[in-house]
Amino acid sequence: MNRLLGTVGRALSRFIEKPLKGYQSFSTTTPERLRRTLRPCDVLLVEGNSRVASAIKYLTNSTWSHVAFYAGGDDPDTQMIEADLQEGVRAVPVSHFAHLNTRICRPIGLTPEDEAQIIAFMRGSIGKTYDLKNIFDLLRYLLPNPPVPARFRRKMLELGSGDPTRAICSTLIAEAFQSVRYPILPVLTEDCDAGQVREILSIRHHSLFAPRDFDLSPYFRIVKPTIEYGFDYRTLTWSDRPPGPDALPSEPDRSAAT
Repeated sequence: MNRLLGTVGRALSRFIEKPLKGYQSFSTTTPERLRRTLRPCDVLLVEGNSRVASAIKYLTNSTWSHVAFYAGGDDPDTQMIEADLQEGVRAVPVSHFAHLNTRICRPIGLTPEDEAQIIAFMRGSIGKTYDLKNIFDLLRYLLPNPPVPARFRRKMLELGSGDPTRAICSTLIAEAFQSVRYPILPVLTEDCDAGQVREILSIRHHSLFAPRDFDLSPYFRIVKPTIEYGFDYRTLTWSDRPPGPDALPSEPDRSAAT
Protein backbone atom coordinates (compact mmCIF):
# COMPACT_ATOMS: atom_id res chain seq x y z
CA MET A 1 0.00 0.00 0.00
CA ASN A 2 2.82 2.43 0.88
CA ARG A 3 4.47 1.71 -2.46
CA LEU A 4 1.21 2.38 -4.29
CA LEU A 5 0.63 5.63 -2.39
CA GLY A 6 4.18 6.71 -3.12
CA THR A 7 3.73 6.03 -6.85
CA VAL A 8 0.46 7.98 -6.94
CA GLY A 9 2.01 10.76 -4.88
CA ARG A 10 4.95 11.16 -7.26
CA ALA A 11 2.62 11.28 -10.26
CA LEU A 12 0.40 13.84 -8.54
CA SER A 13 3.37 15.99 -7.51
CA ARG A 14 4.65 16.04 -11.09
CA PHE A 15 1.22 17.13 -12.30
CA ILE A 16 0.75 20.00 -9.84
CA GLU A 17 4.34 21.23 -10.31
CA LYS A 18 4.12 21.31 -14.10
CA PRO A 19 4.55 24.91 -15.36
CA LEU A 20 1.37 26.58 -16.57
CA LYS A 21 1.14 28.30 -19.93
CA GLY A 22 0.76 32.05 -20.15
CA TYR A 23 3.11 33.03 -17.31
CA GLN A 24 4.69 36.45 -17.88
CA SER A 25 7.82 37.74 -16.17
CA PHE A 26 7.46 41.48 -15.55
CA SER A 27 10.24 42.27 -13.12
CA THR A 28 12.91 39.61 -13.39
CA THR A 29 16.49 40.34 -12.38
CA THR A 30 19.51 38.96 -14.19
CA PRO A 31 21.30 36.18 -12.30
CA GLU A 32 24.48 38.28 -12.19
CA ARG A 33 22.76 41.27 -10.58
CA LEU A 34 20.75 39.04 -8.26
CA ARG A 35 23.89 37.17 -7.17
CA ARG A 36 25.72 40.44 -6.58
CA THR A 37 22.89 41.77 -4.42
CA LEU A 38 22.17 38.71 -2.30
CA ARG A 39 23.82 38.32 1.10
CA PRO A 40 23.97 35.20 3.32
CA CYS A 41 20.64 34.55 5.08
CA ASP A 42 18.64 36.58 2.56
CA VAL A 43 15.24 35.11 1.75
CA LEU A 44 14.23 35.12 -1.90
CA LEU A 45 10.49 35.25 -2.57
CA VAL A 46 9.45 33.67 -5.85
CA GLU A 47 6.31 34.01 -7.95
CA GLY A 48 5.90 30.47 -9.23
CA ASN A 49 4.16 29.40 -12.43
CA SER A 50 2.72 25.97 -11.61
CA ARG A 51 -0.59 24.59 -10.35
CA VAL A 52 0.74 24.29 -6.82
CA ALA A 53 2.04 27.88 -7.06
CA SER A 54 -1.37 29.14 -8.17
CA ALA A 55 -3.05 27.37 -5.27
CA ILE A 56 -0.60 28.78 -2.72
CA LYS A 57 -1.02 32.31 -4.12
CA TYR A 58 -4.78 31.91 -3.84
CA LEU A 59 -4.71 30.46 -0.32
CA THR A 60 -2.37 33.18 0.96
CA ASN A 61 -3.84 36.05 -1.07
CA SER A 62 -0.35 36.87 -2.28
CA THR A 63 1.86 37.11 -5.36
CA TRP A 64 4.50 34.88 -3.73
CA SER A 65 4.18 31.11 -3.83
CA HIS A 66 7.72 29.94 -3.09
CA VAL A 67 10.71 30.99 -1.04
CA ALA A 68 14.40 30.12 -1.21
CA PHE A 69 17.34 30.78 1.10
CA TYR A 70 20.68 32.28 0.10
CA ALA A 71 23.44 30.41 1.92
CA GLY A 72 26.33 31.91 0.00
CA GLY A 73 29.59 30.05 -0.39
CA ASP A 74 32.17 29.71 -3.14
CA ASP A 75 30.29 27.16 -5.24
CA PRO A 76 27.80 29.06 -7.44
CA ASP A 77 25.78 25.88 -8.01
CA THR A 78 24.92 25.46 -4.31
CA GLN A 79 24.35 29.01 -3.10
CA MET A 80 20.55 28.79 -2.91
CA ILE A 81 18.65 26.27 -0.80
CA GLU A 82 15.02 25.46 -1.52
CA ALA A 83 12.48 22.76 -0.74
CA ASP A 84 11.19 21.16 -3.91
CA LEU A 85 8.01 19.11 -3.75
CA GLN A 86 9.49 16.23 -5.73
CA GLU A 87 13.20 16.34 -4.92
CA GLY A 88 13.06 17.63 -1.35
CA VAL A 89 15.48 20.12 0.15
CA ARG A 90 18.24 20.82 -2.34
CA ALA A 91 20.93 23.34 -3.27
CA VAL A 92 20.54 25.16 -6.60
CA PRO A 93 22.26 28.08 -8.37
CA VAL A 94 20.86 31.60 -8.31
CA SER A 95 20.15 31.26 -12.03
CA HIS A 96 17.51 28.64 -11.18
CA PHE A 97 15.10 31.54 -10.52
CA ALA A 98 16.16 33.78 -13.42
CA HIS A 99 12.90 33.39 -15.37
CA LEU A 100 10.62 34.20 -12.44
CA ASN A 101 9.61 37.36 -10.63
CA THR A 102 11.43 37.57 -7.30
CA ARG A 103 11.89 39.76 -4.24
CA ILE A 104 14.72 39.81 -1.71
CA CYS A 105 13.85 39.96 2.01
CA ARG A 106 16.84 40.67 4.25
CA PRO A 107 16.93 39.99 8.01
CA ILE A 108 18.32 42.97 9.90
CA GLY A 109 20.81 42.86 12.75
CA LEU A 110 21.73 39.18 12.75
CA THR A 111 24.87 38.46 14.74
CA PRO A 112 27.63 36.54 12.92
CA GLU A 113 27.08 33.60 15.28
CA ASP A 114 23.34 33.42 14.61
CA GLU A 115 23.89 33.88 10.88
CA ALA A 116 26.28 30.92 10.87
CA GLN A 117 23.81 28.82 12.86
CA ILE A 118 20.95 29.56 10.45
CA ILE A 119 23.11 28.66 7.45
CA ALA A 120 24.24 25.45 9.16
CA PHE A 121 20.58 24.59 9.88
CA MET A 122 19.65 25.05 6.23
CA ARG A 123 22.64 23.17 4.84
CA GLY A 124 22.02 20.39 7.33
CA SER A 125 18.46 20.08 6.00
CA ILE A 126 19.56 19.26 2.45
CA GLY A 127 18.23 15.83 1.57
CA LYS A 128 15.03 16.05 3.59
CA THR A 129 12.02 15.06 1.52
CA TYR A 130 8.31 15.64 1.30
CA ASP A 131 6.13 12.69 2.28
CA LEU A 132 4.58 11.87 -1.09
CA LYS A 133 2.59 9.00 0.41
CA ASN A 134 0.24 11.47 2.08
CA ILE A 135 -2.07 12.03 -0.87
CA PHE A 136 -4.35 14.35 1.09
CA ASP A 137 -1.48 16.80 1.59
CA LEU A 138 -1.09 16.99 -2.18
CA LEU A 139 -4.76 17.06 -3.17
CA ARG A 140 -5.24 20.51 -1.61
CA TYR A 141 -3.05 21.93 -4.39
CA LEU A 142 -4.86 20.18 -7.23
CA LEU A 143 -7.18 23.10 -7.97
CA PRO A 144 -5.71 26.54 -8.72
CA ASN A 145 -8.50 28.17 -6.69
CA PRO A 146 -9.62 25.67 -4.03
CA PRO A 147 -13.17 26.47 -2.84
CA VAL A 148 -12.07 27.30 0.71
CA PRO A 149 -13.53 30.11 2.87
CA ALA A 150 -11.00 32.89 3.46
CA ARG A 151 -10.74 32.26 7.21
CA PHE A 152 -9.64 28.65 6.62
CA ARG A 153 -7.17 29.20 3.78
CA ARG A 154 -3.98 29.66 5.81
CA LYS A 155 -4.85 26.68 7.99
CA MET A 156 -5.09 24.61 4.83
CA LEU A 157 -1.36 25.13 4.30
CA GLU A 158 -0.41 23.51 7.62
CA LEU A 159 1.43 20.25 7.14
CA GLY A 160 -0.31 17.27 8.62
CA SER A 161 1.30 13.92 7.93
CA GLY A 162 3.82 14.13 10.74
CA ASP A 163 6.79 12.85 8.74
CA PRO A 164 9.85 14.49 10.35
CA THR A 165 11.87 14.33 7.12
CA ARG A 166 9.28 16.26 5.14
CA ALA A 167 9.91 19.92 4.41
CA ILE A 168 8.17 22.76 2.59
CA CYS A 169 9.94 25.97 1.62
CA SER A 170 8.51 28.59 4.00
CA THR A 171 8.16 26.10 6.86
CA LEU A 172 11.81 25.08 6.74
CA ILE A 173 13.17 28.63 6.51
CA ALA A 174 10.88 29.84 9.30
CA GLU A 175 12.15 27.02 11.51
CA ALA A 176 15.75 28.01 10.72
CA PHE A 177 15.24 31.62 11.82
CA GLN A 178 13.24 30.62 14.87
CA SER A 179 16.08 28.33 15.95
CA VAL A 180 17.98 31.52 16.93
CA ARG A 181 14.78 33.31 18.03
CA TYR A 182 14.83 35.74 15.11
CA PRO A 183 11.24 37.00 14.61
CA ILE A 184 9.25 36.72 11.39
CA LEU A 185 5.62 37.32 12.32
CA PRO A 186 5.40 36.44 16.02
CA VAL A 187 2.26 36.52 18.11
CA LEU A 188 2.20 39.83 20.02
CA THR A 189 0.65 40.18 23.47
CA GLU A 190 0.82 43.06 25.92
CA ASP A 191 1.92 42.78 29.53
CA CYS A 192 1.34 45.59 32.03
CA ASP A 193 4.03 45.75 34.71
CA ALA A 194 4.30 48.65 37.17
CA GLY A 195 2.23 50.84 34.92
CA GLN A 196 4.37 50.15 31.85
CA VAL A 197 3.07 48.19 28.86
CA ARG A 198 5.51 45.73 27.31
CA GLU A 199 5.13 43.77 24.13
CA ILE A 200 5.71 40.05 24.64
CA LEU A 201 6.56 37.94 21.57
CA SER A 202 5.45 34.34 21.23
CA ILE A 203 6.75 32.03 18.53
CA ARG A 204 4.20 31.07 15.90
CA HIS A 205 4.43 27.42 14.89
CA HIS A 206 6.67 27.14 11.85
CA SER A 207 4.14 25.02 9.92
CA LEU A 208 1.80 28.02 9.68
CA PHE A 209 4.21 30.30 7.81
CA ALA A 210 3.64 31.19 4.17
CA PRO A 211 6.02 32.91 1.72
CA ARG A 212 4.22 36.25 2.03
CA ASP A 213 5.02 36.39 5.77
CA PHE A 214 8.63 37.30 5.00
CA ASP A 215 7.31 40.15 2.85
CA LEU A 216 4.96 41.35 5.60
CA SER A 217 7.47 40.94 8.42
CA PRO A 218 8.66 44.24 9.96
CA TYR A 219 12.00 42.56 10.70
CA PHE A 220 13.01 41.92 7.07
CA ARG A 221 14.08 44.69 4.69
CA ILE A 222 12.87 44.59 1.08
CA VAL A 223 15.86 44.83 -1.26
CA LYS A 224 15.43 45.53 -4.98
CA PRO A 225 18.59 44.91 -7.03
CA THR A 226 17.79 47.51 -9.70
CA ILE A 227 17.89 50.43 -7.24
CA GLU A 228 20.76 49.13 -5.13
CA TYR A 229 23.39 50.26 -7.61
CA GLY A 230 22.63 53.87 -8.42
CA PHE A 231 19.45 53.67 -10.49
CA ASP A 232 18.93 56.83 -12.55
CA TYR A 233 15.74 57.02 -14.58
CA ARG A 234 17.34 59.73 -16.76
CA THR A 235 19.71 57.19 -18.28
CA LEU A 236 16.94 54.95 -19.60
CA THR A 237 16.45 54.62 -23.34
CA TRP A 238 12.85 55.03 -24.45
CA SER A 239 11.31 54.40 -27.85
CA ASP A 240 9.89 57.46 -29.58
CA ARG A 241 7.48 55.33 -31.56
CA PRO A 242 3.83 55.79 -30.48
CA PRO A 243 2.70 52.72 -28.59
CA GLY A 244 0.25 50.49 -30.40
CA PRO A 245 -2.04 47.80 -29.03
CA ASP A 246 0.67 45.17 -29.43
CA ALA A 247 3.23 47.29 -27.58
CA LEU A 248 1.25 47.45 -24.37
CA PRO A 249 2.15 44.65 -21.96
CA SER A 250 -0.83 42.62 -20.93
CA GLU A 251 -1.65 42.50 -17.26
CA PRO A 252 -0.31 39.49 -15.35
CA ASP A 253 -2.88 36.93 -14.29
CA ARG A 254 -3.63 37.73 -10.64
CA SER A 255 -6.80 35.65 -10.44
CA ALA A 256 -5.05 33.10 -8.22
CA ALA A 257 -4.13 35.82 -5.71
CA THR A 258 -7.48 37.53 -5.30
